[in-house]
Amino acid sequence: MNSEKTTSKVRSRLVAAVASLAVAGAIGAGAVGVGSLPVLADPVELQKPVQAPSFADVVEAVSPAVVSVRVSGKTPPQSEMAGSPFFDMPGFENLPDDHPLRRFFDQFGHRGEGRSGPPRPPRERPMAQGSGFFISEDGYLVTNNHVIQGGDDYVVVLDDSTELSADLVGTDPRTDLAVLKVDADRDFTYVDFADDDNVRVGDWVVAVGNPFGLGGTVTAGIVSARSRVINAGPYDDFLQIDAAVNRGNSGGPTFDLSGKVVGVNTAIFSPSGGNVGIAFAIPANLAKSVVTDLIDDGTIERGWLGVQIRELTPEMADAVGLEKSQGVFIENANEGEPAAESGMRAGDVVIAIDGENVASPRELARNIGNRDPGENVQVTVWRNGQPEDIDVKLGEMPDEQQTALAPGAPAPATPTDFGFSVTPAEDGGGLVITDVDPESAAAETGLMPGDIIRSVNSQPVESLDDLRAAVDAASEAGRGAVLVQIEREGANSFAALPIG
Repeated sequence: MNSEKTTSKVRSRLVAAVASLAVAGAIGAGAVGVGSLPVLADPVELQKPVQAPSFADVVEAVSPAVVSVRVSGKTPPQSEMAGSPFFDMPGFENLPDDHPLRRFFDQFGHRGEGRSGPPRPPRERPMAQGSGFFISEDGYLVTNNHVIQGGDDYVVVLDDSTELSADLVGTDPRTDLAVLKVDADRDFTYVDFADDDNVRVGDWVVAVGNPFGLGGTVTAGIVSARSRVINAGPYDDFLQIDAAVNRGNSGGPTFDLSGKVVGVNTAIFSPSGGNVGIAFAIPANLAKSVVTDLIDDGTIERGWLGVQIRELTPEMADAVGLEKSQGVFIENANEGEPAAESGMRAGDVVIAIDGENVASPRELARNIGNRDPGENVQVTVWRNGQPEDIDVKLGEMPDEQQTALAPGAPAPATPTDFGFSVTPAEDGGGLVITDVDPESAAAETGLMPGDIIRSVNSQPVESLDDLRAAVDAASEAGRGAVLVQIEREGANSFAALPIG
């Protein structure tokens, strides 16, 4: 009897389970029928799956050309420590030889006058460690100037750990490039520069270098941007890459997939000091030009105009009658320099060099800097509402730029209609601003008491009538501002002063 009840319960449970499955299946079938794609639709499917690129062939070919660069310098002789308050304390030179402090003094101090024995010789100390790469079979190699700067001993470590001494050939701080030379009885594997004009944003690149002293490290990424300006110098024109670059990669190469150098790694952007995927490389064409000159004679000669320049703002363009703010404003043409000698002057706007448009101060600096001293160029300037061609024979860029100072002194003032007061300059060549209304457009423009107005729209002003006449002429020409040439503490600047 009990066995029959048990069998009956099992049978009931099986029936219930089957029923549940049937209901679930029906619900599931209904869900599929309502929410699924049409049966005849073909799903997207690649016949040949995408293969991630391998950089192994490139790395294998170029790695022997990439080196680590160790830089060291000499500590000064300990006799040069005489300025130290500790070692200049009187009485140390008279300590007996068995005095407990004698050993300490001899080890860490200097031998004072009257003591026998020479001062301790200078000692080598490590200064920097970076990367570099060979560009010739006979041992010329490229690195960054900031890697070798201040050093006097250079050791190159090859990919097989061989260490070789190198000599400094030349440096160019303006582009942060340097060339070393290794003399050894062997032929070096070397690499060539690419034409970076053909490099596109999105191209694959491979960086090889010596991050954190690890040596022979390879990272990969893409070109993120071109012509980046990071305010590192007048020749900023960097490639931005997202391949991992860290401390120690400086001076190392970034390769394209054919094994040519598209850039020399020189800087990173990083709030933390480590890689965040934003690195900057000196473009190959610029690097090749500089390196070639350094190998030729160890120095770089650049063309020189001798002008102070600034960006042309839309307000300034309107003030001088240009439809677009494309060009470079000349704040001053230094006396005795090529530009001034050829007739260029403050207030001119450079719009082209040899017929090639110039849109920014950096374009002008690169254009002129890439030319040889003594070369003749045709500079097109915008002056008095029209273009004018000026032939200039370039000079040689000096190591340091000089600025001439010419002080002026204010006298009793006359108010103007522009929110400032003026008085004639003592030298008769302008108007000295004696007071500026802080609520005026002149104050917003940046005019300050003590500024000397030398010209308005390139017209010299010596009186208030001259100032008003220049403003009236601009207003009649339909311009919304005048360009005021200001001398402040001996340096020229310009401001666009709104009118009307």
